[in-house]
Amino acid sequence: MTHVQDAENPAAASLDDPKTTDITHRAILARKPFLRKLYSEHYQFFKAQLAGHGPRTRLVELGSGGGFLKQILPGTVTSDVMKLSGLDLRFSGLAMPFKADSVDAFFLLDTFHHIPDAGAFLTEAARCLKKNGLIVMVEPANTPWGRFIYKNFHHEPFEPDADWTFASKGPLSSANGALAWIVFSRDRARFAKTFPNLRVRRFQPLMPIRYLLSGGFSKPQLTPSASYPFWAALENLFSPCSAWTGMFYRIVIEKSGDPADP
Repeated sequence: MTHVQDAENPAAASLDDPKTTDITHRAILARKPFLRKLYSEHYQFFKAQLAGHGPRTRLVELGSGGGFLKQILPGTVTSDVMKLSGLDLRFSGLAMPFKADSVDAFFLLDTFHHIPDAGAFLTEAARCLKKNGLIVMVEPANTPWGRFIYKNFHHEPFEPDADWTFASKGPLSSANGALAWIVFSRDRARFAKTFPNLRVRRFQPLMPIRYLLSGGFSKPQLTPSASYPFWAALENLFSPCSAWTGMFYRIVIEKSGDPADP
């Protein structure tokens, strides 16, 4: 995932400029409390997955961008493919600088769908993970509502009919928002056959409205920050409808000790 300016698409070039993430995204998270609370909730979900599995000391976030996971999990190694201030490491998810069986958990927040070769990434992640190690993600959801929003009102491609790879022109402008659904739902049998030592432990759609209300990184916030608990409670009330209305998936992949493990 190399940094390439797209001269024919200024918006894409702006997305791929490290300053956009390093300065603009950090500033937006700092001044938009509703969006920051949303990020905090995702990070708390990451943290919750570590409970009940004994000590986990080698934690790595991929695609950290302008986020703040270290405030929730201080020992996490933050990283990105772009050169950004305040991060611990810079590398591609297709070639990670970790020894085999050395990482307890990888965390990815809206990162997996920017990786141009999902199979190569999963091979590399499986190499690095310890037995019972985790890949924990939050990714766009291919529900009827999610698909409608992403296809019509979002700048990133969303192609449910695509394969596991796509051409990469830049780390953020290149993407397929449907990639997680493709790999872990549509092609679940292929995933299980290709990666027999990886198990999908959770694939849960949720959060149909709060991200839209936050305005994300490009639109104004549409509701007072103090209303966050109300919208969270409302979404929880209608959670049985998330298979049709969810905008994100919470995904947990676990590495077994051996391909033959149940």
